[in-house]
Amino acid sequence: LCALRAGGTELTFELPDSARQCFHQQLERGTKFTLDYQVISGGHYDVDCYVEDPNGQTIYKETKKQYDSFPHRTEVEGVYTFCFSNEFSTFSHKTVYFDFQVGDEPPILPEMSNRVTALTQMESACVTIHEALNTVIDSQTHYRLREAQDRSRAEDLNGRVSYWSVGETLILFVVSIGQVVLLKSFFTEKRPGSGAGGT
Repeated sequence: LCALRAGGTELTFELPDSARQCFHQQLERGTKFTLDYQVISGGHYDVDCYVEDPNGQTIYKETKKQYDSFPHRTEVEGVYTFCFSNEFSTFSHKTVYFDFQVGDEPPILPEMSNRVTALTQMESACVTIHEALNTVIDSQTHYRLREAQDRSRAEDLNGRVSYWSVGETLILFVVSIGQVVLLKSFFTEKRPGSGAGGT
């Protein structure tokens, strides 16, 4: 993953059953990062997730979570590893989305952090609009993930209903043919055997 000082990475990937997928990121000391993830489809929509620092110590670990967010500020420099595990599942693969944000967001106005005077009305409006747009982006991501998750559930339900309908149709044909054969046997005339003689 290539992340800049205030950059990030979004990724949606397939996680097979009984598998684990890890990602690595080189970070400097004192860098803030946030890991958001959510299972979009598969099984019970849960996954194991853990984050390790360069020393191999686990700084975050959650099992069978549908979604979560982990903010952290690094204490040591090096390669941080975050992994998603589906090893507890033996037959269902998952679709996992994650958003990995690195660094603090830069100010939208130059030298905004060093100002001693109040912001002008135009500058305040810019800050308000910027914050509102960030909220809109987060909401769009949230609703996009919910839509993908709901679509996956609807497709799964549609498949089950289709299979159930086909099964019911086959059972209906079998029962209908069985009833016809049974009724036909009731009305079939039984003739006496040819070996009996008459006078």
